[in-house]
Amino acid sequence: MTAELVRGQNHPLSQARLEIRISAGTPIVAVAALGDENGRIHGVEWVAHPGAPTQPGLEVPRQAAADHRLAVDLDAVPEAVHRVSVLLALPVGGTGPVRFGAVAAPFVAVTGLDGGEVASYTITGLEAESAVVALELYRRQGAWKVRAVGQGYAGGLAELLTDQHLPQAHQLAGSINDAVSQGLARSVQAPPPRTADGDRSRQAAAPALGPDQGGTAPQPGPVPPASPYGGLTPGGPGQPAPQQPSYPGSAPDPDAVTQPSAPTAGGPIDYSHPRRQNAAPPPPPPTAPPAAPGQPAQPVAGDATGWSMEERLYNQVWGMFEDLARTTAAYRSAVDFAESRMDKELEQVLSDPRSRIGGQGDAAREAARARHTQLVAQAREALDRDLAQLAAEADVVEPALPPAYARWDNPAWHAYRVPMEIPMALRLGDLHLPEADRIRIPMLVRLPLERGLWIDSGAAGSSDGSFTDSPTMSRLAMETAVAHAARLLAVYPAGEFTVHVIDPAGSGAQPLAPLVQTGVLAAPPVPGAAGVADVLGRLTQRVDLVQMAVRGGAADSLPPGFDTSQQLLIVNDFPHGFDDRAVNQLRYLADEGPAFGVHLMMVADREQSSGYGPLLDPLWRSLLRLTPVADDHLADPWVGHAWTYEPSLVPPGSQVLQQVLSQVATARTKFT
Repeated sequence: MTAELVRGQNHPLSQARLEIRISAGTPIVAVAALGDENGRIHGVEWVAHPGAPTQPGLEVPRQAAADHRLAVDLDAVPEAVHRVSVLLALPVGGTGPVRFGAVAAPFVAVTGLDGGEVASYTITGLEAESAVVALELYRRQGAWKVRAVGQGYAGGLAELLTDQHLPQAHQLAGSINDAVSQGLARSVQAPPPRTADGDRSRQAAAPALGPDQGGTAPQPGPVPPASPYGGLTPGGPGQPAPQQPSYPGSAPDPDAVTQPSAPTAGGPIDYSHPRRQNAAPPPPPPTAPPAAPGQPAQPVAGDATGWSMEERLYNQVWGMFEDLARTTAAYRSAVDFAESRMDKELEQVLSDPRSRIGGQGDAAREAARARHTQLVAQAREALDRDLAQLAAEADVVEPALPPAYARWDNPAWHAYRVPMEIPMALRLGDLHLPEADRIRIPMLVRLPLERGLWIDSGAAGSSDGSFTDSPTMSRLAMETAVAHAARLLAVYPAGEFTVHVIDPAGSGAQPLAPLVQTGVLAAPPVPGAAGVADVLGRLTQRVDLVQMAVRGGAADSLPPGFDTSQQLLIVNDFPHGFDDRAVNQLRYLADEGPAFGVHLMMVADREQSSGYGPLLDPLWRSLLRLTPVADDHLADPWVGHAWTYEPSLVPPGSQVLQQVLSQVATARTKFT
């Protein structure tokens, strides 16, 4: 999964052998330097550059180029090395640009040997600088991480290397410039302009090699978009990610939100607000009122791009999710940096015997703590400013959401009418982070569902520290399942969604009452082992028939009267009433059903099925786990967050669920 870093943010590295790929709009020089615990470069033999491209664990290109690939083996670097810095510089003495502010923002990606991106960073904010520390790989507590640096130097490589405490900085900078000048005539030219649908950051994953590296000039070509989200949804916050190289959790749906394309090489690029633009659909009609000078623009519901208000709101929710992830990641990284800096300064104080006596050591320690407090306060101020803007946006977006995206307490449900079309997505709950507890991001999953749902009824502690016992969790889990099933029934047109319930022991009778009493179920909940076998057999046969018809190109050959609506099977109290055959059928429905219109919703405690051993592990992994109480279990590998999920439940005492289901039942009667 790719972590798209901002300045100062770090990300763990799980591999030792890496490639660092660099893309720029003009030929640049790539250098890699080894540093000790304090970042000092001990000598020229600690620097890999075009004149000496190979050092222990490092290999860099021998010339300036618009695209580079650096090889790094962290296991091969000397034990004294704690930092590997990637340095970029503009060639001197040529006819090209002399400052980074005149060229496109360089893009740097850390990838595995298979080409999959681990982390990426677009270096923005450069003006008069002609050399920059792009990023650094550093060792901390035995583990390696990557940090986006983006520190520029107007004095070029000589000033940069001097700041890295290299004694021979000016001599080495001269040697590098001489080596680059000798090969400048052979350098790879700037790549052609990007296409309108191209993604600059992803195209950089396949840079060309220079002539002396056995390569040819870069060939433009599309690269599939990848996702920042891993465990979260490709179609929106909370949806599962596809199994492809990769932010949430899941690539965002390419038809919904894409990064702005880069213009012709050498032109300006605006990276100030990534992923909140899309040039394909027409601009949205809502316009924000003019902001006062120096004040942020007032948010407007539906100000994202899209062909309809529903799509614009969907994209806006996605943008809010990403903005909250980015600003929180930047804050956490800044705090981590402040703590690391304070630890290093305190360690230096303690290592100096002269500071152990008298007030000199106390003053140094107080100064280190004061700098730490100042850095944390600055980070918190920036976070609070971003959160205030996001909170204002959430306050105007939430009331404007349609029923499919809205909470049950939203007035939109009181004006509910059975829809004529299927919406883009469905809300399954809310997501939030501890640094921004007030801001709730709707967790939207695309329709039709691409994987089943698992409502975990196991006893567990919630995110607020409270503990819920097993019987209560089972009841809450069924109430959550009923609320989700009611939403699915409500957002589909009449007759296009059918719900079946397996309740072998009848333990879910009370929570299921709204579905049973309103008559929206295909049949009453099925009890006992015989009922389990009957329902699973019919749904398995349905998947087989549709699968054969679709793959054989004979969809019109289905039996007369065949129900073509989407099917949802709610399974309560698993594995009670299930034998080995039923378990295999359940796994088959979980794997093959979603592609052919049969979806699964499990209400189960995984521990109760532990007798099956690892047989059921693929089943649990194939389902999107949700909880009936607030729990921070949804991982976001893009920036390393653990999002707290809260289910979307009907407010106590509200009759909105019965009213909505009654309308669904009435519309179904008229339809049939």
